[in-house]
Amino acid sequence: MKFKILIIDDEKNIREGLAAGLEMDGYNTVVAENGEKGLEYVNKGDIDLVITDLRMPGISGEEVLQKITSEIPGLPVIVLTGHGSIDSAVSAMHSGAYDFLTKPLNLEHLSLVVKRALKNRELQIQNKQLQEEIIKTKPFESIIGKSAEMQKIFQMIQKVAGSKASVLITGESGVGKELVAHAIHNLSPRRDNPLVIVNCSALSESLLESELFGHEKGAFTGAMARKRGRFELANGGTIFLDEIGEINQSIQVKILRVLQDKRFERVGGEETLEVDVRVIAATNRDLEEEIKKGNFREDLFYRLNVVHIHVPPLRDRKDDIPLLINEFMQEFAKENGKDIKNIDNHARAALYKYSWPGNIRQLKNCMESAVVMCSSDTITLNDLPPTIKSDSAADSMQIPFGVTLEEAEKIIIQQTLAQNQGNKSKTAEVLGIGRKTLHRKLDEYEEN
Repeated sequence: MKFKILIIDDEKNIREGLAAGLEMDGYNTVVAENGEKGLEYVNKGDIDLVITDLRMPGISGEEVLQKITSEIPGLPVIVLTGHGSIDSAVSAMHSGAYDFLTKPLNLEHLSLVVKRALKNRELQIQNKQLQEEIIKTKPFESIIGKSAEMQKIFQMIQKVAGSKASVLITGESGVGKELVAHAIHNLSPRRDNPLVIVNCSALSESLLESELFGHEKGAFTGAMARKRGRFELANGGTIFLDEIGEINQSIQVKILRVLQDKRFERVGGEETLEVDVRVIAATNRDLEEEIKKGNFREDLFYRLNVVHIHVPPLRDRKDDIPLLINEFMQEFAKENGKDIKNIDNHARAALYKYSWPGNIRQLKNCMESAVVMCSSDTITLNDLPPTIKSDSAADSMQIPFGVTLEEAEKIIIQQTLAQNQGNKSKTAEVLGIGRKTLHRKLDEYEEN
């Protein structure tokens, strides 16, 4: 589909002349002889850009501008004025106009201004669409994703949250396993009770036992008072055992007993405690392989693996990358007090193509670095870490010297489409353009 531009001017020759010129540039146009009729077109909701004269009988251009900026923020308005009304045009800019042009018009300059305005509008729409996609995932806390893989995970979270079943979450480091655990707990009937998190790989055997089950005063050197363990603190709620594959078999036996009998004793104690705890565990190891090696108990594995949720690596769900980029860009721009609104096509393509061995954690760190290094309102390829830039350079396309900008654009679009095996949605995301623009460009190439 083509962009639709509304031209409002009480002079017939001007509005029809502008319409003819813009249609030669590939746009659809509608014309209105006064502000009242122009606003009727705007209210239909399918206008992408408004060009309006300032001085008109009835509803003036200033009133049209005020109405649009208050009711349809983001819709670009270009105002036209005579040389004697420059002050009014400057005032219109302060009121939210995208730009102003003086009569008689330079059609070549107008074409450039229109192209810039529509590009800006397209980026705003794209960011809004990304935000809408992010909002859809709000019931799942900070998990962001629209890919088919993440939709399956969202469905599993919804199904398992209301149960008492143990859950085993697997996946590479940095994919967001802890976020899945948070979502399960927060959607469960236990949400008002504690979610206790234990990083099993961060503690030695003796410390981990004390952390999980607590200890009595004098149980070991330095035990100066009774300490309640994490299972006890999680009573009525959920305990999340992260990196469960790192614990030794003596601790595995005690965890197995809690899962079977809901009972345990503190280290050095004789009192048997009973708890009602939902267990969620996570690991980046292949536990079935660890069982074969004798490192992990098979009976504990089956107790933990009642419901298995596997979170795929980011390289296998690239449809989620644009959403994550947008979310992290806004998060770190706000955190660093920067007015960063966009990311250019080259940077976006580099981020999309990179393999992300560190998964979401690495992407988040990359976007924080890019925001810090960015010195304008748009992140560019030069703002990205060297690893991302070098990887992008190694996977490039050849554009011959001497071609026009239009020809270069055609090469980029067609080769990117081919790389994505004809998937137009992915191609639009990689290039950082709207699907409407991509379809329009492809239609033009077919016509020529």
